[in-house]
Order: sequence, then structure tokens, then C-alpha cells
Amino acid sequence: MNTPTIAIVGAGLGGLALARVLHVNGVDSVVYEREPSRDARGQGGMLDIHSGQRALREAGLIDAFFAIARGEGQDMRLLQPDGTLLLQEDTPDDAPLARPEVDRADLRDLLLDSLPEGTVRWGHAFTSAEGGRVRFADGGSAPYDLLVGADGARSRVRPLVTDVRPRHIGQNVVEIGIPDIDATHPDLAAMVGRGTYWVLGDGISLGAQRNGDGRVRIGISFYRTGEDWFATSGIPFDDPPAARARLIELLPGWDPRVTALVAACDDAIVPRSISTLPVGLTWPSRPDVTLLGDAAHLMPPVGEGANMALLDGAALGRALAAHPDDVPTAVAEYEREMFERSSAAARMSTDLQEMLMAPDAAQRMLAFFQPG
Repeated sequence: MNTPTIAIVGAGLGGLALARVLHVNGVDSVVYEREPSRDARGQGGMLDIHSGQRALREAGLIDAFFAIARGEGQDMRLLQPDGTLLLQEDTPDDAPLARPEVDRADLRDLLLDSLPEGTVRWGHAFTSAEGGRVRFADGGSAPYDLLVGADGARSRVRPLVTDVRPRHIGQNVVEIGIPDIDATHPDLAAMVGRGTYWVLGDGISLGAQRNGDGRVRIGISFYRTGEDWFATSGIPFDDPPAARARLIELLPGWDPRVTALVAACDDAIVPRSISTLPVGLTWPSRPDVTLLGDAAHLMPPVGEGANMALLDGAALGRALAAHPDDVPTAVAEYEREMFERSSAAARMSTDLQEMLMAPDAAQRMLAFFQPG
């Protein structure tokens, strides 16, 4: 039996889950990451990990995951822009961790620390692959029998299997935040609560979420907007105080307690345009290249992406461990399962996205959370 050389591009959750499940099953792999180190940049906010727990269990990490997960992060408050509270869900302290929140950086560190030293090669930016060798921006190269694109929304590996590109979906998000909210703004901290504070209006939503480090991350989404909306929005991103003032102007009629969250934010203001891949995207199976996570099925950001990436990594690792001497069979088996599972998740995510974009978004989401 020949042991295949498995090259994983991208040290995100999916790529690391794959490497971990392979390691648990005695199969070696190498993860190539463009960032120079694990701490080179921030990893984002909290994640709602539900179905992805199956992957962490298969990776032998479920107990360690529960140790870092925040059960209180399951709390939710849903409001209208005028401040009307539509729904409040408070999680009992002894409730099961069905959908706990976890800091993305903490989860990534858990996966990184579970791998043998040297599995992740930092500072290796993928540029191309051919003839069984992957090539990097620094001129280096490495062999592979299987190349796995786990390199996210802007995947550079994706063009090896499909010409399809992500498309803007009419949503633009401004990310802001309040550091150490309990100490700096205790009144706002009490209003937000322990989990997610969600305000839904006509074409605009504001989501505030507790992070494990005491920061509240806030995303203001502007729906039914074009890809060039930031250029015409009048938000001066190079002037944070003026940018905060302009964001408040873009929330006319909103309860002052809600806009106070915007006024209290620090100077970290990040614009993000939201794109997705088509629901049900597939490609003819190749024996030496495949994709996982956002590289394979970029979805609206409604809570499924990280879970799908973890499940992808576990599924591909399981298939490769079951067919270590037959990589093409393993890839085809993985892709059949992944296409079906991720398509269902993408359809559900798209339905939720359409609810958020509707004029009566708040009432639709209330019915979603409280059916009947």
C-alpha cells in the first residue's frame, strides 16, 4: 500500500479538521498557509457550532471543544428598529450545548494544537499546481498526490475544478465593535445580554454578539444594495468618528438605545461585501484535486459555513482513511456526500437570507424561531 501525499491549501477550520482526522487515522498530510504565522491576523468573531460538533467528535476533540464553548452564547434577543422586543431566549445554565458559541480563534487554536509539529507550513502562498507539484509565491514547490483547496471564499485552487466564481448577493456589511463592554458601557452590556442581540428592519439589520474576550462585535447589514454601494454610501472609512456618525444617519428612526451601540464603538471599522457560490454547485470529479469549505460552497453568512467546513474536513479525512491506496475513489465518495449535504445547507441559508432581505424581516424571523 502506497501512502498518498496530501497537500492541503489553507489553515482554516476545514483544512485543519481534515488534517486532524487524517492524523487520528494514521495518515500524514501537510497544510500550506499563506499567513506567516498563526497569530498574523485576527480570526473573526464567534461561531455557532451545531452540526459541526459531529466532526469535532470524530476528530477526538469534542470534550476540549465543550471546555472552550460558551453555552450562554445561545441567548438571543430579537427586536424591531423602534426598540420593540419581539423575542428573548435565555439559556438555562444546565442546558445542553446544542448550539454553543465559540471564538473562531479559540477553535482554530484547538485544531492547530491537536496536530503534530510541522504539519502546518506557514508563509506558503499558493500560486499554481501542475504535474503533481504545488507551487508557492516564494518560488518553492512541493509534491502532491491529492491537492485540497481549503483556501476560502477567494480560493485560488477552485479554478482547477470549476470556472464558477462567487457573485455578490446584494448585501454589504459594516463591522464595528465595543471592547470590554462590561467595564466601559455596562448599560449597553445589559441591553445586549450574554449572546446575540438582533435588530431587523426594512433592508437593514444590526447584529451585536458577545465575544469571549469581552468585546461585542457588531455587524450592520445593508440589503438590496449593489457591489459598489460602499463607494456611494457616504461612509468615510478613513475617519472613524465621522463614519460612526454616518452609520447612525443611515438608521433613521431607530431607537436611540440601538444607535448608542454604534456611537460607543472603537475605531476599527471594516466594510465587507457578501458574495456566494451558486446553490448546488458541483464539478466533474478529479482524481488529484478537490475542495472543501467556502472554496467549495460559499453560502450567505447565516451560521452554516463553519459547520459545513468542519464536516467537509471530517468527511474527506474519513474517505481517505478508508481508501488510502485509492485516492480517486476516496475523492469521488467524499464529493458525492459533500455535494448533497452542502446543497441542502445552502438552500436553507439562501431561504434565511431572503427572509432577512424582506420588508417584514423581523416578523418573518419571529415566525421562523417560533413556528405555529
